[in-house]
Amino acid sequence: MEDPKIAAKSPARVVLEPGKYFWCACGRSQNQPFCDGSHKGTGFTPVQFKIEVKEEAYLCRCKHSNNKPYCDGTHRTL
Repeated sequence: MEDPKIAAKSPARVVLEPGKYFWCACGRSQNQPFCDGSHKGTGFTPVQFKIEVKEEAYLCRCKHSNNKPYCDGTHRTL
């Protein structure tokens, strides 16, 4: 499988309401850091995650985090 496209070398600061989310794993979404279906035909699938209480989060946009969908600072080494 090919490497994901790096959407940005910084995380996206978001405030998430309780619910289900789909994080873009391919880097092609125009709605970063969330999936918009652009992965179709690439072999990538979005990462589903659930939020129980409203929270601020830093979501990975380099697509190489070892803690997907959250940023772990890997973008600093790319």
